[in-house]
Amino acid sequence: MCRPYTLAVSARQASGCYKRLFSFGDSISDAGNLGIVNPNISALAFPYGETFFHRPTGRCSDGRLIVDFVAEELRLPFLKPFLAGKTVEDFRQGVNFAVAGATALSQQFFGDMGLDVSSIPPFSLDVQVECFKRVLHMLGPTEQERKEIMSSSLLIVGEIGGNDYNHPFFQNRSFSAEIKPLVPKVIEKIENAIKTIVVPGNFPIGCVPTYLTLFQSYNPSDYDAFGCIRWLNDFAEEHNRALQLMLERIVPRNDPTVTVAYGDYYGAVLEITRSPQKHGRYHHHIAYVKFFVLQAGKDHTIYICIKQLAGFRKDVVLTACCGDCTSHKPGNATSIHLCPDPSKHISWDGLHFTEAAYKFVARGILDRPYAAVVHPIQMQIQTKPLGLLHYKAYI
Repeated sequence: MCRPYTLAVSARQASGCYKRLFSFGDSISDAGNLGIVNPNISALAFPYGETFFHRPTGRCSDGRLIVDFVAEELRLPFLKPFLAGKTVEDFRQGVNFAVAGATALSQQFFGDMGLDVSSIPPFSLDVQVECFKRVLHMLGPTEQERKEIMSSSLLIVGEIGGNDYNHPFFQNRSFSAEIKPLVPKVIEKIENAIKTIVVPGNFPIGCVPTYLTLFQSYNPSDYDAFGCIRWLNDFAEEHNRALQLMLERIVPRNDPTVTVAYGDYYGAVLEITRSPQKHGRYHHHIAYVKFFVLQAGKDHTIYICIKQLAGFRKDVVLTACCGDCTSHKPGNATSIHLCPDPSKHISWDGLHFTEAAYKFVARGILDRPYAAVVHPIQMQIQTKPLGLLHYKAYI
């Protein structure tokens, strides 16, 4: 049996700890749920999905998402969208409950705020958790069976909460009066859903092209040295601090079998934004080297494989690969403006990220210092590449 805090084991060994994966969240994790509800979304039109799947799948990217890379590492299949499941067999190895546009707070909450809720799907975190409970009872009719299922499952909740701020932001609501006060409400809603899981934080939205366009300023002091909007990143940091404090508060003090991990999506994306050329895709080049061997008296040619990093492009860090993708719909024959190589870009469509960026974040969560085991008293970021595969959770 896998134990909590199993350290320094290989990914292959650790992957056996988890027989299934459950994912909750929004467009960062949605593998097709919103597309089932609304087949007219942009993510079901080309060029979404072009990099890996070579077809649109409903994912808001050119390829795989963070949760897809986690599933691959666990040697599990890509998660089936909950709304695509027909029988209990569809859910044996996990389910993806995430829905693009979903919020932590309910749709009704934003309706009561006076927001236009037509773009807010009725799949808030509460609803996703209720769907999970239904699936859990399908998989395990008895309480003992459900405990056994949970002891061998990894749950990832999030990123969730970003849309709770996006929707009011995009409808020009007051930041200080209406948006900033949402933070404790959003955190409380996430807290109510948490049992034993991995919980990622929010992204540095001040570096996201859509936000950079909406809140562009002529005041240089509004921007940091890397071109990101300071106050937006400060707001994302406030959300993440509140989330971490909440996680510290709810972790049981005297139960070593329960583990909660925090995923630092903010830090991972900030790293590739600030040092883009240090990260990215590796290319293999063959070098031909001739040398003379005195003993043999002959020329010899040897072949050396050089692993060279071709990183993200520094000049496009804050621009989208496909700036007009979100306006493209299935069946629309109009052309779009697509960058020649999405793997060089961090942003895919101005709001979501490329497969290359998601892969960096996923690897940072799995085996780099962008994950932290939450302790009841103090959050401690691991400095060694321990990764989520080594965090085992039981309830």
